[in-house]
Amino acid sequence: AVPFGARYRIVDFVLSNLVNSGIHATFVLTQYKAQSLLEHLQRAWVGQMGRDVFITPVPAQMQTGHSWYRGNADAIFQNLNLIADYRPSLVIVFGADHIYKMDIRQMISFHKGRKSRCTVACLPVPASESESFGIIEVDDEWRVTGFEEKPKKPREIPGRPGYALASMGNYLFDPDLLIDVLSLDADTDASEHDFGKSIFPKLFQMERIFAYDFHNNRIPGESKKGSIYWRDVGTIDSYYEANMDLRRVRPALNLYNWDWPIQTASFKDPPAKFVFDHPDMRGMAVQSIVGSGTIVAGGMITSSVVGRNVRVETGATIEDSILMDNVVVGAGTTIRSAILDKNVIVEDGAVIGGAEHELRGGEVRSELGVVVVPKAPESPESLARDH
Repeated sequence: AVPFGARYRIVDFVLSNLVNSGIHATFVLTQYKAQSLLEHLQRAWVGQMGRDVFITPVPAQMQTGHSWYRGNADAIFQNLNLIADYRPSLVIVFGADHIYKMDIRQMISFHKGRKSRCTVACLPVPASESESFGIIEVDDEWRVTGFEEKPKKPREIPGRPGYALASMGNYLFDPDLLIDVLSLDADTDASEHDFGKSIFPKLFQMERIFAYDFHNNRIPGESKKGSIYWRDVGTIDSYYEANMDLRRVRPALNLYNWDWPIQTASFKDPPAKFVFDHPDMRGMAVQSIVGSGTIVAGGMITSSVVGRNVRVETGATIEDSILMDNVVVGAGTTIRSAILDKNVIVEDGAVIGGAEHELRGGEVRSELGVVVVPKAPESPESLARDH
């Protein structure tokens, strides 16, 4: 449920990919601290229009009576009753913490064409970057022959010297195979109950498993170059960089493609507004994305992503930063290379970000030096805007 791109939540990308691909029967498995996610799903996605058209959140319920979810594989194992009740011909298991666009129909076509029992989506990456990924090994037909977790010297892709195949953590399963492997894993005490660590490394040794090359995926309305974008935003720096990607004149992630819309919640916000036009007091935003309802009253925003209903006062300077919803930036403030979570109020004249910034009140600094200011409590005004 983390905000992204001044308008969206990260979960919107996988759900939009599913809906745009004609897949309308989706269960969203949630675990701890899920209230914000549940509220977003309720506002933006949840609906029940028939047996085959729904997006339904499923909170952790201890269905097996032993424990809460012990990993992503155990999360699905504890909800196998949903698969049994629905009786699907194919089960799609996708994570919700990545930013990308994907026509899943093309992966399904590959899966069926290879008569695969399980298919994993993969992304070719330079072999020098393999230590950041789980690496899949394949033969000339892209049948999976091996798996290594973050190897220093990975086996390269056949016919593509210098490149290795990174797992995206997105899977297609024949239902009976998924039920069998999850049931076996649940009875293994030493397992981490994780698809990448526990399930997949053993599965390719027993079954006909293939890797799908994400580079072959094409999004309607986009050029070949524009279609290939995937970011794991599981760290502060990767999240920051993915947002900063949107500042480009022609970003690799095209949010303006009406043939493949990214859907999200709708709010009754007014338009963004930029006021004052004097040499020493001019409301401006350059090379930036600014959300609805935001008022820039004589401040300057450069190369940043600013969310909904933000207020930027006179003389404030914001550079290379992410401001989430309902932030108030005081007059004369300077913010550089920072992430301000929701509802933060910055006092007049404050300086946030940079090597000289002294951390306080729960703030953190990432490996790349990005300062993160934590979420502040809701005010009556922000509550009214959000609800």
